[in-house]
Amino acid sequence: MSDLAARLDNFLARLEQWLPPQLSDADWQEAVAFRWRKRQSLFGNIGYLQPVRQLPPIHLDDLKNIERQKDAIVGNTRQFVNKLPANNVLLTGARGTGKSSLIKACLNAFVRDGLRLVEVDKDDLGDLGDIVELVAQRPSAS
Repeated sequence: MSDLAARLDNFLARLEQWLPPQLSDADWQEAVAFRWRKRQSLFGNIGYLQPVRQLPPIHLDDLKNIERQKDAIVGNTRQFVNKLPANNVLLTGARGTGKSSLIKACLNAFVRDGLRLVEVDKDDLGDLGDIVELVAQRPSAS
């Protein structure tokens, strides 16, 4: 019987490598940013959230010559974290114009107010429904 149990353990260990990693309660508590990733599995591509452990040390004061854009994003984000009416935000522009830096600086500015971030590649925008469902299941979502 122990041989069967060992074989089952071995089989489950092999099967787990094809499954997306699960976020623990500690992951939800400790991470303030996540990346949406895809992994090939027996069932096709499966998406999962990967915690970002270290935030880039970029702050709003580091960003120069974009005051109008910065003020708009900061004001809207302040409304959002205070549970007041806020708009969705779409940043457009060529590569290297500071879109990601502005968002990361905004996260650093409002992380103590509860702001969290999920980075999604444009090729994965079709997965937004799945991402929203996963985030809604987090321990602090209630």
